[in-house]
Amino acid sequence: MTHDTASKSAAHGDSPPHGHYPAAVRRPGTVLALICAAQFMLVLDVTVVNVALPGMAADLHLDRAALTWVVTAYTLCFGGLMLLGGRLADVLGARRTLMAGLAVFTAASLVSGLAGSAPVLIGGRIAQGAGAALLSPAALSLVTTSFHGPARSRALGVWAAIGGTGSAIGVLVGGALAAGPGWSWVFYVNVPVGLVLLAALPVFVPPRAPRPSAGTARLDVPGAVLVTAGTGALIYGLVKAGDGGWGAPATLLPLAAAVVLYAGFAAIERMVREPLMDLRMFTRRPVLAGAFLMLIATGLLIAFFFLGSVYLQHGRGFGAMRTGLVFLPVAVAVGAGAHLGSRLVTSAGSRATAVGGMLIATAACVPLTRIDGDSSVYGVLLPGLAVAAFGLGAVFVTATTTALGMVAHEEAGLASGVVNTFHEVGGSIGVAVVSTVAAAGIGGAAGAAGGFADAFLVCAVAAGGCAVVSAALVPPGKPETGGAMPLH
Repeated sequence: MTHDTASKSAAHGDSPPHGHYPAAVRRPGTVLALICAAQFMLVLDVTVVNVALPGMAADLHLDRAALTWVVTAYTLCFGGLMLLGGRLADVLGARRTLMAGLAVFTAASLVSGLAGSAPVLIGGRIAQGAGAALLSPAALSLVTTSFHGPARSRALGVWAAIGGTGSAIGVLVGGALAAGPGWSWVFYVNVPVGLVLLAALPVFVPPRAPRPSAGTARLDVPGAVLVTAGTGALIYGLVKAGDGGWGAPATLLPLAAAVVLYAGFAAIERMVREPLMDLRMFTRRPVLAGAFLMLIATGLLIAFFFLGSVYLQHGRGFGAMRTGLVFLPVAVAVGAGAHLGSRLVTSAGSRATAVGGMLIATAACVPLTRIDGDSSVYGVLLPGLAVAAFGLGAVFVTATTTALGMVAHEEAGLASGVVNTFHEVGGSIGVAVVSTVAAAGIGGAAGAAGGFADAFLVCAVAAGGCAVVSAALVPPGKPETGGAMPLH
């Protein structure tokens, strides 16, 4: 069962066939804890690396482009291959796919920690993303099939909570490890946890038989390759623009290649019998609105972590641990905004919540557009990022509930897959854009903050533009609640 089909099952409230899951429900707490621990590692790796970036740059002599790829390579492969991972869970069985993804992720973490050069580190991050793309949809599938009735709702609530806690804990763990044993340990820490889970999961989580029709399903490998390569070409072109300018061949050729690859992906998805992504979902206004909101909100949030970490440690001389502590309120603000947003979408409606959240993020970014090497971290940077993150938290909830709560139940799984893919891809694109705009500040001398101010201006414009578009694109009304939350 993929993320899509798992979400369908959850939406319908289907109960498992008699006698199909007896072993799993005997120790439901243990089963849920193990599966969520595996997912937690994936969520942690989105933010934990940002705080350790300056240490990596100093030890491995990484330039701005390499630093950008350290962040984006992971989310790029995670998002680009996620739907393929869900389909593999159908064909091979969810537990087998989860175990394969966990093994790849654990081994890739070890390689990343041992890396002595940029190519090895980025290669390790690519492999981590591929492992995550196998693990995450299979893990959600196991959660939805191991529980039913009220227990399933509680389990999905725990799953959704991992996203907020993972980002908050990630900045602290990243700061503590980078300031203590060194940046390598932000990767090494995954290895013992992964090995324990590889040993425990087969004991407590029984195998699930593939869907009866899955054995004859054809995997859309060409589609997965094209969409991942297209996004990779897009990010490559965006990063190169920071060095050679927007009119340079090194910028234009990859961007043109991205357009061609995306067009090829669209053609493939219309031709194959079992497409990774049903493009007809984008004709559903709620799904298109949810995907758009998720793309912009994730791009902004991950960009904030990237920009803030480099600015504090490179431009202001903060240590990794101190940087992690500065970001803790920002991570907590996301959760607070999501909590408020979950209430507002049912009272004020999706459109008002989305527009309001983005306007808050826009206003919070305005003071950051004048940031320089002498700006107060606690009087300007921290309040600005925290308030912006609060607004984005409400937008995250709106994106998910709009896409899943305003479509038919039988389409909930497809909508969920689209939104979660845009969640990962948005982070990659956001970091690539702000890295290019802030190139002078990231690659220049300590204290050169002009590039950071320009990058925050781009963030403000993106948030403001999203608010305007949301006023027209997001459907009016109040969505049904209870849909699956994004992966993180």
